[in-house]
Amino acid sequence: MITGRVRAPEINTRYGWLNTDQSYKLADFRGKIVLLDFWTLGCINCQHIIPDLNRLEAEYPEELVVIGVHSAKFDAEKTQHAIRKAILKFGIKHPVVNDADFDIWRQYAINAWPTLVLIDPNGNVIGQKAGEGIYEIVQPNIERLIQDFDDKLNRAVFPFRPEESLDTTTLRFPAKIIAGPEGTLFVSDSGHNRILQISADGKVLAIIGNGQVGSENGSYQKASFNEPHGLALKGDILYVADAKNNAIRRVDLVEKVVTTASGTGELDYYFYEEKWGEPVNPNSPWDLVIAEDVMYIANAGNHQVLKMDLRTEVVTRFAGNGREALVNGPLKEASFNQPSGLALHSNYLYIADAEASAIRRLDLTTGHVTTLIGWGLFDFGDQDGAADAALLQHAVGLTVVDSTLYIADTYNGKIKALDLIKNRVKTIIAGLEEPNDVKFIQGYLWVTDTHQHQLLKVNLETGEKHLVAITNKQ
Repeated sequence: MITGRVRAPEINTRYGWLNTDQSYKLADFRGKIVLLDFWTLGCINCQHIIPDLNRLEAEYPEELVVIGVHSAKFDAEKTQHAIRKAILKFGIKHPVVNDADFDIWRQYAINAWPTLVLIDPNGNVIGQKAGEGIYEIVQPNIERLIQDFDDKLNRAVFPFRPEESLDTTTLRFPAKIIAGPEGTLFVSDSGHNRILQISADGKVLAIIGNGQVGSENGSYQKASFNEPHGLALKGDILYVADAKNNAIRRVDLVEKVVTTASGTGELDYYFYEEKWGEPVNPNSPWDLVIAEDVMYIANAGNHQVLKMDLRTEVVTRFAGNGREALVNGPLKEASFNQPSGLALHSNYLYIADAEASAIRRLDLTTGHVTTLIGWGLFDFGDQDGAADAALLQHAVGLTVVDSTLYIADTYNGKIKALDLIKNRVKTIIAGLEEPNDVKFIQGYLWVTDTHQHQLLKVNLETGEKHLVAITNKQ
């Protein structure tokens, strides 16, 4: 902790509050220990600390108040609507103030996401901590403050009223999709912590997972997931990137049983020369793609690409030094920025490098990484045209059809097409709400329109969009 005794700046903004029915000033929390969480919704490291915040809130319900300060990185993250959706998606229970113009961020001299600021019951800042692994640092300081202030504490529990989801659709924040056997599809129904197998007309044929947050193995009805995303099929085995469990799960489609192929549930980190050629655990795996006996894993939480040998199910490092940056070069020297989407075509692995709003290409023959679209962590926008001048905004989904790479340009709410021969980008679908994936299946381009909780299929010849109604099988 950085120690000090300075008056905490005010936390109100002109953009207002979410996850509560009123606005607050710091004076409203006098007598409380206040923990400010500076975050932005697309940041995987911000998502990593949510379990720690939940744990602290559960342990100190009378003494502690957690306030989220949402200081958006991307333009699309600044709206009340986008933040509200993220609150519901991540299950955040504490109030959040929208710091869209970085006013609170500047007053507290913050320079990284996430950063926590601890404020004592008298309204003084006693320290701040950037990055992950916050519980072991914050908890002892809370204990010390409780001892120091004791009878001066206000132990009344604030009656915060979290956002209530009005979504009644069968899908909730659907993420990734792939083709299944016999004309079926698999959809990671991420917000419901399950995977659906559906027919081409949307009938639910199988539900994998009981819908509860967890990591339990067993039958379809017993197994549990925690925000599953990427999917890949090898024969009768469906692999699932169980993102918030930091695991790769294995679904036997014949026996209808779920097991864990890789991952202990803990966040694992490895940088530069560490652990090359050694087994590693996934860290927020976001997408999967298979080439023969190798499965590539978009390891969003550690800014790398991993690979699993499907004969042994051992996971090892494949590309990226772990540094969050846009750096091209050989496998061990290249850097990525929260890779979140994968596509294979010929000898190339295409990577949606979300936090840099970039599209990368990894030559599997030479082991060299290049950049097709994108310039860096803070270069984003919505611009078509020549690939070297085009701009995306936090793209997370990819698929290749012939010589065209289709991109789920997530924060721009669009599907874009990159002509890999002409190196030009154009928008082909607009008006979506954070699309997470795009796949060409059975002659249609399928799209998860994630924040509208729906699945679309598009006729590329006519441009006609069709909403796929998801219904239970009769």
